[in-house]
Amino acid sequence: MEGLVIKNTGSWYIVHTDEGSDVNCKVKGNFRLKGIRTTNPIAVGDKVTITVNPDGNAYITAIKPRENYIIRRASNLSKESHIIAANVDRAFLVVTLSHPVTSTTFIDRFLATAEAYRIPVTIVINKTDLLTEPEEHEYCEAVTYLYRSIGYDVIEISAKEGTGIENLRNRLVGKVSLLSGNSGVGKSTIINDLMPELDLRTAAISDIHDTGMHTTTFSEMFPLPEGGWVIDTPGIKGFGTIDFDRHEIAHFFPEIFNISCNCRYSDCTHTHEPGCAVLEALADHRIAESRYNSYLSILDDTNPDKYRKPF
Repeated sequence: MEGLVIKNTGSWYIVHTDEGSDVNCKVKGNFRLKGIRTTNPIAVGDKVTITVNPDGNAYITAIKPRENYIIRRASNLSKESHIIAANVDRAFLVVTLSHPVTSTTFIDRFLATAEAYRIPVTIVINKTDLLTEPEEHEYCEAVTYLYRSIGYDVIEISAKEGTGIENLRNRLVGKVSLLSGNSGVGKSTIINDLMPELDLRTAAISDIHDTGMHTTTFSEMFPLPEGGWVIDTPGIKGFGTIDFDRHEIAHFFPEIFNISCNCRYSDCTHTHEPGCAVLEALADHRIAESRYNSYLSILDDTNPDKYRKPF
């Protein structure tokens, strides 16, 4: 029997079968021993084969080849990875510029990973109702302009007030869409706007640290009434990249990659080499300093000493 993994609770998986039923499944013990160095060998969005034993217990026995997936380092000092979701048509990165503030480094790391795994991204700027000061509006305009100028789709919404939700809904219909972002950016509120019948739990932002608190514990897919699926995921604190070749990182920053063809050396790392077109563009403000710093931070991820655990 074949189906789609629509929920991962860590020890159990819910599979929506081709016959239309939802089956609680476990993973065969030896499934984790096939060289898969991830904390979750099966992810929400995976298409799988399941077997139901005579005793009624169901097991996932095979995964179909993934069209794509989005992945991050499992923790700061880990060599393992965590697959956020698989077989995604588009990722929607929900960010906030106030209460809490999503860093551009986090945005860029997510975008680079999505580029590496061939997943188009829409940046969703939520909580625009909280941008009350002129400088906050200016910053929002600057962020929107920056990423649109690179070629990314950017939309502004207020899930609390319901503004921009229909604009978002139109992008979701008929697709498998991933909603991701830091804790507290309003992913659950957005899904409640899209599907009020779900009534997902939401939580207030911490007044002390101005950070979000986890309300989504496990990744789960929800069917949209208009067709398509939305994947809700737990909030992500940091986005560590994994398995990047240091000479390919520039490929995942479109504006850096486009300029890098003019570098003197084909293996230029864009850090110190003479005749580097990227450094020239940075000096001329044709590449944003925030984007270049994010590139350097991912380049640093490839340092083998960075993730060695201290003795």
